[in-house]
Amino acid sequence: MTDITMPRPEAPAPEAIAPTLAPPRIDATHERGVNAKKPWYQLEFYIGMAVKAEEVMNFSRQASSFMRAGVPILDSLAIIGEEGASKKMNEVLADLQVRLRAGSSFADAIANHPKIFPGYFIAVIRAAELTGQLDDAFDQLADDLSRDVATKRQIKSSLTYPTCVMVLAIFAVIIMGTWVLPKFKGFYSSLGAKLPLPTRMLIGFTDFVGSYWYYIIGVFATIVLTGVAIYGGRKGGKTRRDAMLLKLPAVGPLLRLVAIERFCRVFAALVKSGVPLPDAVQVSADSTNQRVFQAKLAEVREAMMRGEGLARPIAAAGIFPAAARQMIRVGESTGSLDAQLENAAKFYGRELEYRLKKVTDLFEPVVILFVGGTVGFVAVAQVAAMYSVYSQIGGKH
Repeated sequence: MTDITMPRPEAPAPEAIAPTLAPPRIDATHERGVNAKKPWYQLEFYIGMAVKAEEVMNFSRQASSFMRAGVPILDSLAIIGEEGASKKMNEVLADLQVRLRAGSSFADAIANHPKIFPGYFIAVIRAAELTGQLDDAFDQLADDLSRDVATKRQIKSSLTYPTCVMVLAIFAVIIMGTWVLPKFKGFYSSLGAKLPLPTRMLIGFTDFVGSYWYYIIGVFATIVLTGVAIYGGRKGGKTRRDAMLLKLPAVGPLLRLVAIERFCRVFAALVKSGVPLPDAVQVSADSTNQRVFQAKLAEVREAMMRGEGLARPIAAAGIFPAAARQMIRVGESTGSLDAQLENAAKFYGRELEYRLKKVTDLFEPVVILFVGGTVGFVAVAQVAAMYSVYSQIGGKH
């Protein structure tokens, strides 16, 4: 196997190395990339085997270590593929090796897998190849992905318990309404006793659901389809959806913090890597996955292209808080934009953790109160009915 070491400032450029190689034949699958569509008879089904963010994070960390140790990149990719990567990730790594042997740069190779490597990942690698600092770039990207993974795990762990409690409570109410209550209803009717209000309300609700369940499903489906039509896959729908989510209480401020923290962190990485500011703004905006931010930052980029600088358009966008605007202004004025953006990312990262914990801590008691109230109402309705029936029977005797 031919070894290709990634270029350092003193090393020859990849273009100078590539002509000495005998490029292997690249089949159609590699030419289109693993993400390309295949004929139906060549489709492979990966159930639960998509490349996760943890795998990309581990890949970045391992690639950085191998490069610092001076291991050729092709050998590094082969070793990483042997170290327990998933089948889909192994296909990606194999495709990268084929493209590198054919003379492609590393950034161009990973750009063929946009579903695996996000835009800011590719931009950082592309800039690092020009400066010969690929090991530092991979290390930095691994840290960024590690923060994303930790945040997602925190959200999942915080919501797991209340979600399980709510599901179990809904299941218990369904069992009570479809199996237990009908039996008691016949028993109460045979006695001819007058039932208390909570019991009548509960029986009326279960009767309504049992008689008109198909209408309920139809209304629910209509609401869902209408929501998909208004806030669905089209660009305008996604923009309306993101704008609506930003206006929601508790959730909106949290989503805004997520977008700001992600923008500052990715923007800092791109600036440090030497990516031109207008391009860095565009890639960082795409990384937020928030259409409102992307639209506003597109205006910021246009203003920068007209020579208006960065701080003034950022302030005019109206999507960044005062602290972020001030840090960006100071960074632009003093030539320390990357450092100021890193400070902003750390600040809003801590603020995000605090807000996230606050929201999840609030969500748990709300769910428990809702579940307790629902189950308690059913229990009270049953006990009140029994007490009323026995009282009326005892009074007759």
